[in-house]
Amino acid sequence: MRTRLIASAVGLPLVIVCVAFGGYALKALILAISLIGMYEFYNAVSKKNKAIHFIGYIFAIFFVIYSGTIVNTVNYLNVFISVFIVVLLIYSVIFHKTNTVNDTMMTFFGFFYVCFIITHIDLIRNFNYGKYFVWLIFICAWGSDSGAYLVGTKYGRTKLIPSLSPKKTVEGSIGGIAATVVISLIYGLIIYKFFDFGTLRGIYIYPIIGLVGSILAQIGDLAASSIKRNMGIKDYGNLIPGHGGVLDRFDSILLTAPAVYYVMLLMLEV
Repeated sequence: MRTRLIASAVGLPLVIVCVAFGGYALKALILAISLIGMYEFYNAVSKKNKAIHFIGYIFAIFFVIYSGTIVNTVNYLNVFISVFIVVLLIYSVIFHKTNTVNDTMMTFFGFFYVCFIITHIDLIRNFNYGKYFVWLIFICAWGSDSGAYLVGTKYGRTKLIPSLSPKKTVEGSIGGIAATVVISLIYGLIIYKFFDFGTLRGIYIYPIIGLVGSILAQIGDLAASSIKRNMGIKDYGNLIPGHGGVLDRFDSILLTAPAVYYVMLLMLEV
C-alpha cells in the first residue's frame, strides 16, 4: 500500500500538471504513455517486441505530433490508416518467413488500442472549452473505479463477471456508475458557476457523460483483464510500483477519453 501511495503521489501531480498546461507538455506525456503502453501490449500478446512492432511505434510518434490535423481532416485520417496498413503488408510480404499474421494484426490493433485512443485527451484539451471538459475523462475513469470499490466492498454480493475479475460485483458496478454521474453533475455545476461558457448551455450533458463514461471505463478495465487472462499474465508490466504497467493504470481511461470527446462534439454541434 505504501508503494502504491508513493507512486500515486509522484505520478498523479505529473498528469495533472501536463493536462492543465496542455501544449507540448501534454503531447510529451501522451507520447510517453502511448509508446510504453504499446510496448507493454506487444510484449503481452507476442511475449516479446518484434521488428514489425517498430512500425507501430513510428506511426504512433507521427500520429501524436500531428493528431489534431489528422483526426480533424477526414482525408488525412484515411490516408494515414491506408499508409499504415500498406506498410505493414509490405513488411509482411518481405519478411513472411519470420513474421506471422498475428504479429501484423497485433501491431495494427496495438496502435489503435493504446495510441489512437489515448490521444483523444489531447484532442479534447485543444478543443473549444476543452480545458474544462478534459477533466471529465479522469472523473469518469477514477470516479467509477473508486465508487465501484467503495460500494462493492460494503454491499457487493452478486459477481459481475467472475471469470475475468473475481472481485467485481454488480452492486459495485452500479455504485460506480451512480457515483460518477453525481460527481460529473457536481463538476458541471461548479464550472458553470465560476467560468464563462458564452452561449454554450447544457448542464444535463455532464451526468450523461458520467453515465456513458463510467460504463465504458468498466468495460475498458474488463477488456484489459480479458487480454491479460488470455495471455496468462497478471499485469502488463511493473513500471509503476504497486500498480503494474502503464496500461494497468490507464486501462479504464482508454475508453473514457473517446467517449468524452464524441459526446462533447455532439453537444457543441446541437
